[in-house]
Amino acid sequence: MKNRFLLCLLLCGALLYIAVPRLSINAIGMERIFAISWLVFAFIVIAGNLSALLFLPKRRNPVGLKQLTNSEIKRVRAR
Repeated sequence: MKNRFLLCLLLCGALLYIAVPRLSINAIGMERIFAISWLVFAFIVIAGNLSALLFLPKRRNPVGLKQLTNSEIKRVRAR
């Protein structure tokens, strides 16, 4: 799950790197509206993936299961 969020952040960063020089915020009319809305949506995507990555719940063992030690793992693998 963490890898997917990182991949989305990297792809969005790459798209911003490519698109920002081509977007003209100083234009007049629909071109300006498109550029601003594109940037707003890109930052929403970045914020969503970053918050999902930062607030990812930690994995816990289910109730009643203990964590295996290295020697127990070796015994299980040897079977």
